[in-house]
Amino acid sequence: MTTLPRCLRLIALLTVSFALSLPLRAEHEGKVQILILGDSTAEGSIPRKLVNEGPHLEDVIRQLLAAEGDLPPCNVINVALSGEYIQRLVDSGRYDKVAAKLPGLDYIFIRYGLNDHARREDFTNNFPKDFHALLARLRQDHPAAMLIPMTVIPYFDPPTSEKVNALVRQVAEKEKLRLFDIYPRYAAELEKGPNMLNYRRYPLAKIPEKYHEFAKPFVSGTPPTVVVMDNRLDAHFGHLPGWFSDRHPNLAGYHVIGDETAKFLAPLLRERKAKAK
Repeated sequence: MTTLPRCLRLIALLTVSFALSLPLRAEHEGKVQILILGDSTAEGSIPRKLVNEGPHLEDVIRQLLAAEGDLPPCNVINVALSGEYIQRLVDSGRYDKVAAKLPGLDYIFIRYGLNDHARREDFTNNFPKDFHALLARLRQDHPAAMLIPMTVIPYFDPPTSEKVNALVRQVAEKEKLRLFDIYPRYAAELEKGPNMLNYRRYPLAKIPEKYHEFAKPFVSGTPPTVVVMDNRLDAHFGHLPGWFSDRHPNLAGYHVIGDETAKFLAPLLRERKAKAK
């Protein structure tokens, strides 16, 4: 074994020590960083449990952008959470844990309103205030990022959805931000079949007992619940009251959201690329 001269060993040790004192190379280096903030319709917790390998929303967006061939590599980070609304995101401290310190964010999608409508007191006044406050935090923590408010998908009936989306549009207009209106595309896809983009989630107790053994492969959770990603059980249980009531997206729904998101982002990325030349 060759022994390095003492001076070279000292230089090597100093180099290693200096390297260790530097911040780790961040994931953002060499990739456009895209963050998704939102609720269950952005997280997709049930599809993740049933089809672990996905592709899930962030994968769909990343893969479709890569398929364009002329866009920079992108990393899509999805920190959405079921049941979340803006006030809870901030007051729980979760924003500080999952979003505040992410390095190098370039685009931040914000999709709230469903749980805010259900759980935030004085929704009409407080939801816009919460949204403006969140945008202020995001600007402070990620001054280089483009903030992109999103409308909600058709989860409620049309009048209620419009009530929520009108407030989102109002916030975007006041903040002079580009709005990503996902609602029309999702609604158009639902015209091909009103239940094709949502999974089925139904209490086992509401299914006739003689079918419990038959439904067993699809049962999970407490209380026992039949959960199926597609229409395979519609022939047996589609007549039961409320069988189609859960409007959360299935994997097909997330492909719609992912496809429209990629179409929204692609021209922005091309514009960004042209400016960088």
